Amino acid sequence: MLRRRLGWACVMLMVGVQPLYAGDATSSGAQSIPSVPNQVVLDQLSLRQAEQLFAGGNRELLAAKRAVEGAEADTLIAGQRPNPVLSLGLSSVNVNRGQGNPNQNGASGVWDKTYNSALQVSQLVERGNKRELRTAVAESAVKAYGFDLKETYRQQALAMATAYYDLKLAQETLLIQQANVGSYDKTLQAAQLRLKAGDVASADVARIRVDALRASNDLRQAEADLQKAQAMLAYLLGKDQDAAKLYVSDPWPSLAAEQLTGAENSWLPQRSDVQAADARMEQAQQARKLAESLKTRDLTWSLAYQHFPGQEPGSAPDTLGGSISIPLFTNYQYEGEAARAEVGYTSAMEAKEQVRAAAVAEMRRAKADLQAAVDKNRRFDQSILSEAQKAADAAEFAYQHGAMSVMDLLDARRILRVLQLESASVKADYAKSLSAWLAATRQAFTNQD
Repeated sequence: MLRRRLGWACVMLMVGVQPLYAGDATSSGAQSIPSVPNQVVLDQLSLRQAEQLFAGGNRELLAAKRAVEGAEADTLIAGQRPNPVLSLGLSSVNVNRGQGNPNQNGASGVWDKTYNSALQVSQLVERGNKRELRTAVAESAVKAYGFDLKETYRQQALAMATAYYDLKLAQETLLIQQANVGSYDKTLQAAQLRLKAGDVASADVARIRVDALRASNDLRQAEADLQKAQAMLAYLLGKDQDAAKLYVSDPWPSLAAEQLTGAENSWLPQRSDVQAADARMEQAQQARKLAESLKTRDLTWSLAYQHFPGQEPGSAPDTLGGSISIPLFTNYQYEGEAARAEVGYTSAMEAKEQVRAAAVAEMRRAKADLQAAVDKNRRFDQSILSEAQKAADAAEFAYQHGAMSVMDLLDARRILRVLQLESASVKADYAKSLSAWLAATRQAFTNQD
């Protein structure tokens, strides 16, 4: 007991009073992104370079681009007039082979046979501005898909930034675990020498060996976590074959209080998901007008040429004719289409309100997470980690001079390792919270064309 008290007395003397450290209040590294070099090096990957690779290789982004191209093709389809219809017919064919449609006027050529041949051209004429309304619906769909593309870019860019900082956290965790294993190896070697000299008990050496083995297990888990983080980032960048080469190089973003002072009154209408909801409401409004236009009757006119020789002596075999077809709304007047369009418009308005509410909720969650991450980072930077390091150094000093037991030394090391890992995790939480805040308020990842 006296030995333990002497040990902790040494620790307290070594720790002393730690002055507060004022954190850096410069602009965040997530905003001050370095320029993109011509050649992207995967083993020294910056966040800006990762965004460049992501913009060209992300599969979800490519799928969203294909959706925009498909909507543009639908616009071409919607704006076309109906094609005319050409009809050819032959009737009044005599099945009696002996007679074979002879001409009563005495002519015997093929063109003079008494076949009734007809050629007709029909054209549907749309009324009620149906073509213009179809085009307007399709153009609104193109606009909505364009905003969907930007929303996909925003979401996937946020996922990419999160994966980037997850990989950085995995890298730092691996370094901490490697240093921890190296420290235990040195301590174990020293303890074994002291055991041979009779300076320590074999039980103390066994305890150190157990902790060294546990540190080796933690190191192996850190290696696995690094590989998983590399695989996740590689997928988002479209570099699956080069996952093992990925190594991020950007530092953790600096703490900056002004990040929370965004233009909260103007960011919401500029969000891509809100703009997409506006475009779909406009599309539903045009679709409602298009459904109403179905009640305007379309016309189909036809022009026909008929060749029917040999009907009467001296009569002309060629005749012309025409017709107009008008639908009669006696059974159905497109009530279902009008009701469906009305429901679609109501759904679009409700979806718009839902999207706006979800965007505000996302912003508030991101703001709360960012505020908490800033506070935790400041505590770690100002006191927690430095105090733990001093306590661990004092414990090492006390143990080497025989003033502390091996159990107290191992406890001090565990506390330091846990706090080092927690510090890295807190920095990662801040970086990811900052990215989420910037993405939620449309202050980042908006350079997509």
